[in-house]
Amino acid sequence: MILITGGRGAVATHLTALLHTEGRPVRLASAQPEKLTPPAGVPTVRLDLTDPASFAPALAGVTGVFLYAEPAHIGEFIDRAHEAGVDHIVLLSSSSVLAPDPESNPIAKSHFEVEQALFASPITTTVLRPGAFASNARGWAWSVRAGLPVRVPFPGAHGDAVHDLDIAEAARTVLLDPRHRGGHFTLTGPESLTFTEQLDRLAEVTGSAVTVEQVAPDAWKAEVAEYIPAAYADALLDWWQSTDGKPVPLTGAVEELTGHPARTFTTWLAEHAAEFATP
Repeated sequence: MILITGGRGAVATHLTALLHTEGRPVRLASAQPEKLTPPAGVPTVRLDLTDPASFAPALAGVTGVFLYAEPAHIGEFIDRAHEAGVDHIVLLSSSSVLAPDPESNPIAKSHFEVEQALFASPITTTVLRPGAFASNARGWAWSVRAGLPVRVPFPGAHGDAVHDLDIAEAARTVLLDPRHRGGHFTLTGPESLTFTEQLDRLAEVTGSAVTVEQVAPDAWKAEVAEYIPAAYADALLDWWQSTDGKPVPLTGAVEELTGHPARTFTTWLAEHAAEFATP
């Protein structure tokens, strides 16, 4: 039995479908299981990674776990997983942990802490470290639908835009193929694209005029203050500044694990074009 945490996320949704289609026993977990819509026949369970009381029931009978990085009670989660007989955990981490000092970066810190706890545990751990999700483009949808400029602080900042289905397919491989157990894989898209280039792709796919407007970092930080904490906003700004005009490194890990080249950002946009369409 494979337990998939973060059941409402896109990666978990894709992974559940992939495993279920193959007839693999899978259990989908979420802090709000009543909001899940899994494939017919897939059981759901309540698992709140900030509530240790939910750990043991969710882990009963489980041998493998696809885990989102939540550090709050990771030690207790590992203990309950080991007691339940879990022998393999696949962690959805982040390439941000590869920075020189991940503990000083609030985005990297939570992933790094979970990685370190798992590496020190008796459970074999495989780590997937995706870069920027292609789905981050959804943050532009409101402006595009409203016909307003997309305001970004560093239009020339690069990202690798990895497709969430590629991440799910990579997770499926490392869960099922023992040859990859214990590996660390940095997952990227096939191209390093600036924000301007990404928005140009969006305009091509949707047929809409998309205008890019550069905004001062402090102004952008103020605009997003309601939903991005200041420390996280600062970390994002630092990262974008560091990649401004500088392509990010790409890897072949997606193709190594899935057998096909990584899907392009344009592919993701074409699949989700309706989300950017004018009402």
